[in-house]
Amino acid sequence: MILILGLIFIPMLCAPVAYVIGRKKEKATEPFAMVVTAAELLACMCLLSGWGRDFTLQGGISVSLSFTTRHFHCAYALIGAFMWAMTTFFAKEYFQKEREHIGRYWMFLLLTLGATEGVMLSADFMTAFIFFEILSFTSFTWVIHEETKEAITAAYTYLFIAVFGGMVLFMGLALLQKGAGTLVFEALPQALAVSDHPLMVRGAGFCILLGFGAKAGMFPLHIWLPMAHPVAPSPASALLSGILTKVGIYGILMTALYVLPRDSAFGVVVLVLGLITMVIGAVMALVSVNLKRTMACSSMSQIGFILTGIAMLVLFESAGEKEGAENALTGLTLHMVNHSLIKLTLFCAAGVVVMRCHTLVLDEIRGWGRNKTLLKIAFALGALGISGVPLFNGYLSKTLLHEAIAEGAACFGGFSQPLGALLKVSEWIFLGSGGLTFAYMLKLFICIFAERNKDAKRQAEFDVRANYMSPLSGVVIFGSSLLMPILGQPFVSSAIAGYMTEQEVSLNYAGAFSWDSLQGGLISLGFGLIIYLVIVRKVLIKGGSYCTVSQLLSGEKEDGRHTKDGKRGGLNVGLSIVTEFFRIIDMGMDAPLQLLKIFLTKEQKKEDRHTQVYGFFGGALTGKRGEEHPIAGGFSFALMMTCIGILIILYFTIR
Repeated sequence: MILILGLIFIPMLCAPVAYVIGRKKEKATEPFAMVVTAAELLACMCLLSGWGRDFTLQGGISVSLSFTTRHFHCAYALIGAFMWAMTTFFAKEYFQKEREHIGRYWMFLLLTLGATEGVMLSADFMTAFIFFEILSFTSFTWVIHEETKEAITAAYTYLFIAVFGGMVLFMGLALLQKGAGTLVFEALPQALAVSDHPLMVRGAGFCILLGFGAKAGMFPLHIWLPMAHPVAPSPASALLSGILTKVGIYGILMTALYVLPRDSAFGVVVLVLGLITMVIGAVMALVSVNLKRTMACSSMSQIGFILTGIAMLVLFESAGEKEGAENALTGLTLHMVNHSLIKLTLFCAAGVVVMRCHTLVLDEIRGWGRNKTLLKIAFALGALGISGVPLFNGYLSKTLLHEAIAEGAACFGGFSQPLGALLKVSEWIFLGSGGLTFAYMLKLFICIFAERNKDAKRQAEFDVRANYMSPLSGVVIFGSSLLMPILGQPFVSSAIAGYMTEQEVSLNYAGAFSWDSLQGGLISLGFGLIIYLVIVRKVLIKGGSYCTVSQLLSGEKEDGRHTKDGKRGGLNVGLSIVTEFFRIIDMGMDAPLQLLKIFLTKEQKKEDRHTQVYGFFGGALTGKRGEEHPIAGGFSFALMMTCIGILIILYFTIR
């Protein structure tokens, strides 16, 4: 009990200490945070060794918090602690020159660490919900950290989506409590078996899906991802992508396992949303000309891969196919782990580029890494992992997910049955999205580490061999990248998946690298290579510059000049159709939510904000009491305050 309480609440108790240290002696804040996160990592290792036990913490009046030490929960608590420690070590160099609001950053980083561990170790939905809401409020400060116009806009969006998701989630939990009489994971299957409210339970499940999907970056609540990552500090981006999206996936997975485990309609909805998320994220990443935005859209796409795994788990359970369900669970848990660790490497590598180039635009950082051997290798390992290249970690998890879809298509009758036909189409969408992953990662690697900058003088500056990252940052990035080939070995992945799923998992080289298994991966990689050579090189690069879709359609370069071939840049009708398709994907899908966001984030009248509550939280954001902060003026902030009120009410009313 003491160990779990320490994992959750000690970082939270240390958070205000970090803030005070940052106000008095900034340089002492990083060592303090490093000690806390390292201790957290050590404690999680102890928990994984069996030192903890399940328990319920009874509150002062009627609220209780329940925690579990089931293997999946402990494993992801360890992964979270590992990523927090690594990003904290990397942040020591990253924030070396950027000292503004550093105490605030570390305070909210530690608060979010404790809340994240609270979600991952929760034994019931209400405990998960409380910590889920806490981390939503604390993590949005990462997005607004730099306080630029873009950061404030992204923070509005992130906060609105997070609070909206929390409210829908709360509604779902209220319905589930009414329909089942309990929110405890282990007790739900038995309670639901005798429930008299199946429609209420199904409605609850869909509300929970939408609530947790908001944090996961699932379509249609994905718009915060590509907006938040480019403006957040790179260490925070690694956590937003690698861990906080998995908090959302965690909730969806618990819903699939304990609330609607055999509901085929739920499985189909998750499948369709997963496919849309997968494709839109991949296309948006392909057409992006911003390094971190590309990787943010990539995260969205990979979340789609994981959602398809959850969908197949439910569909196999609904058909009574236990073996298929176990294989789907193995694939999705492995891909969760792989994606977390891959994004740790890639976002920290992007952080090095940002530190030295102070820009994220591909044309401006082109050629920077030509002679940065260590970083080049680390980035390449991460790119190979996420692209699903054989012998690297993403290959095994994506192969298992692909096989689950293919087996599901056969199980449900193929093209002769509606569900089988949907799964047949899903298989090709899955392989195509994997190919797009390879294409945009190849685009990033060649741009940064192989091509030369158009500006010869700038390239000469890039080629000067200087100390581009500290030894500690090198250990974090290169050490993390070595996990890609290590986890790509079947016996290693078998051990991890077997522990997390608490079932026998037998992956071997003969099966994993048989021709049947390799075919899917090779089709994806071949398709990705074609997309890179035809679409990226011929369509998305004009006049030697990486172009956005809007620039292609208008025939303009970034400096506003038209290309030599005329207003449309010489694009023929076929390529125009392709770019128009990209434009619709890149912008059109966001339009409804963007309009809603614009409507809801209108500035309130200043006199409406003169309250003690707004003053206190505005002071926490700015560091000065009474100083107005832009985020405190929007509807999203008011909505956040409403949710804080809901949490206070819950403390006194929820049993």
